[in-house]
Amino acid sequence: MAGPRVVIIGAGVVGAALADEISARGWTEVTVVDQGPLPATGGSSSHAPGLVFQTNSSKTMTELARYTVEKFCSLDVDGKPCFLQVGGLEVATTPERLTELHRRHGWITAWGIESRLLTPDECAEQHPLLNRDRVLGGLLVPTDGLAKAVLAVEAQIRRATERGVTFLPRHEVLDVQQTDGRVTGVLTSEGEIPADIVVCCAGIWGPKIARMAGLNLPLTPLAHQLAWTGPVPALAGQTEEAVRPILRHQDADLYYRDRFDAIGIGYYGHRPMPVPADDILSFDEADTAGGMPSVLKFTEDDFEPAWTETQSLLPATKDAKVEEGINGLFSFTTDNFPLLGESPDVKGFWVAEAVWVTHSAGVGRAMAELLVDGYCSSFDLHECDLNRFEPHQLSPEYVLARDCQNFVEVYDILHPLQPSGHPRPIRTSPFHTRQRELGAFFLEANGWERPQWYEANAPLVEGRSVPTPGDWAARYWSPIVGAEAQATRETVAMYDMTALKRLEVTGPGAGAFLEGLTTSKVAKSVGSVTYTLLLDHDGGIRSDVTVARLGRDLFQVGANGNLDLDWFTRHLPADGTVQVRDITPGTCCIGLWGPLARKVLQPLTDEDFSNDGLKYFRAKRAYIGSVPVTAMRLSYVGELGWELYTTADQGQKLWDTLWQAAQPLGGIAAGRGAFNSLRLEKGYRSFGTDMTYEHDPYEAGVGFAVKPDKGDFVGREALERRRTDVRRKLTCLTIEDPRSVVMGKEPVYEGDRAVGYVTSAAYGYTIGKGIAYAWLPAELATPGTTLHIGYFDRRVEAVVAEEPLFDPTMSRLRG
Repeated sequence: MAGPRVVIIGAGVVGAALADEISARGWTEVTVVDQGPLPATGGSSSHAPGLVFQTNSSKTMTELARYTVEKFCSLDVDGKPCFLQVGGLEVATTPERLTELHRRHGWITAWGIESRLLTPDECAEQHPLLNRDRVLGGLLVPTDGLAKAVLAVEAQIRRATERGVTFLPRHEVLDVQQTDGRVTGVLTSEGEIPADIVVCCAGIWGPKIARMAGLNLPLTPLAHQLAWTGPVPALAGQTEEAVRPILRHQDADLYYRDRFDAIGIGYYGHRPMPVPADDILSFDEADTAGGMPSVLKFTEDDFEPAWTETQSLLPATKDAKVEEGINGLFSFTTDNFPLLGESPDVKGFWVAEAVWVTHSAGVGRAMAELLVDGYCSSFDLHECDLNRFEPHQLSPEYVLARDCQNFVEVYDILHPLQPSGHPRPIRTSPFHTRQRELGAFFLEANGWERPQWYEANAPLVEGRSVPTPGDWAARYWSPIVGAEAQATRETVAMYDMTALKRLEVTGPGAGAFLEGLTTSKVAKSVGSVTYTLLLDHDGGIRSDVTVARLGRDLFQVGANGNLDLDWFTRHLPADGTVQVRDITPGTCCIGLWGPLARKVLQPLTDEDFSNDGLKYFRAKRAYIGSVPVTAMRLSYVGELGWELYTTADQGQKLWDTLWQAAQPLGGIAAGRGAFNSLRLEKGYRSFGTDMTYEHDPYEAGVGFAVKPDKGDFVGREALERRRTDVRRKLTCLTIEDPRSVVMGKEPVYEGDRAVGYVTSAAYGYTIGKGIAYAWLPAELATPGTTLHIGYFDRRVEAVVAEEPLFDPTMSRLRG
């Protein structure tokens, strides 16, 4: 036996996959408990229809699904396959959906999986039951198919058992035991099981189990309808379980699969039916009642529209009828991503929750790597990390509302900028009233209402060259965006930067603590501001941050989100010499930027804001009028100016003071649309979009933030190994056609070969070209190289360019 003592709660597709993967890596002192029998334990895995569509806007989710497909294809139980690779077909019955299928084809191509766009005739050839007259086109992914979930569970249980893993059915977990903030075991209906690590893979019961460890899990079980027809005469004699591709009719919230001579019909078009985890029966309770815990009574009235539409799309079903159906429970989260990671409060308590069959084996591998190696080398998990949420995102009202909304929208065509729904607004900056007075068009950022543009700036559009993008990019866009971007470079603009997370690091050990986590020297003189990186143990980028030293033992960190706070907290020294706290809610920030920024600011203060008085990447405390601020001379838009921080109670006063001084100089308030355009003109990266855990600094073009002559830091040794092996690069592309502004996640082609994908994109209103950053093979990242971006049904010419595109000498920033 090897490794720590591990207890996995739940023996469904996730728990079984984790047991298999972790034992394959040498950890065999593993016990898997489940309240139900094996291999059909009564959770979602036991009734899941098994459709595996790999296409997803998230690269990570596609890669988790791809690994699941590959693994399940290699598994069998006594010769019975665990995956039927019949392909996956999505069909369009409206022009809007046909356009969306082109976008989805772009995603799956960008992520490296084979797919084909089909004509209506080709769709009918693939799935002869289709009503050819209703179909406008389709998307086929040949490697999709049907996962035999219960068989896959059994196959992985057998493999793990052979390596020494113990599986204990009929063991209901009653408590997660802990001492001094660390798990010590689990109490089950059959006794105690000691453990050093406990992993909750309980699926729809996840919130109930997590609560035993003091963890609030933002997950809602929702019922989803699945029905089966009786024999369909057109399928008479079909001896194989599935011969046609699994089918999605997303225009009507429907999907279909074969089962010999019958058809399975899944439906998302009904009302949301949430069920509290505490109300779900145990296996024994459900079994006594003659059912399964994850299966609720079929509500026929809710299914009527689905059956009517099915008979239209698949006319052969008119000769059959619905003979059985269930309302099956599945897990939903507020952002449609799984919940993976360790509790922030109880060491050794981990979760792998909200994982569907589609991604189960991939998640099993990812979790095994996290546990055994301390980091995940196969997948970028920043979107899935359990600790990504802000406090308001864990409230019961928020979780229920967003989870139900995600159920309703599961097959909807969603724009990348589409605003979220109720509850809103949640967080407003002290400037909100003034922004509304200026006609701000708000989008949401981490719960904050953040202006995208201001209608008050509409007169600025007149006389300017602001091209209109194509229909898709023109949604949630206004020509005012372009006018605000140009005006920033001409005069001065005020940007609300409150939504960006701010952390305060204090204590006698603060400097040494930050030095050990960052790639640059940050414990410099008081008043220094440093752009630096946080790395994982494998050298991948966990975040990029700014660190301002405001006192001997006082630092302010400009962070990217709650994961940075979690990372810092997990690395705090045990001796109490360092404290970290989130100061975002009690503070606010205005970015005052533009060539006239100094003319606005200097008359308002006795402090020297000249170039010598406060140099680039320096900070100082000052009074702006009567408002105390921390001023940092840095800019994400590439113009002279400062980030001005104050407390929330003084925020509106700061806004009014700056606004009054800026008006005579033509100053404006500007929104995020202009901000994004300007930052791409300067080539500034955005973590989570342009670079993530899977990239290192040298690939991402931020190697300048790594100082080899400093002391040790997390990830240094691994980074040294990666430094000389740069095979891909984040690359700047420009696009001449202003109507071909792309949005991100599109494939990049060299000839007919997909070679990379777009990260961030916008129109550069200063340079007069479209801008797209993309990950490309290093050999193609040479300025002047002509490539093409796949944008819906077109190929857009793009040329590799030197960066930055604007002010390469940095004279405007440093003036």
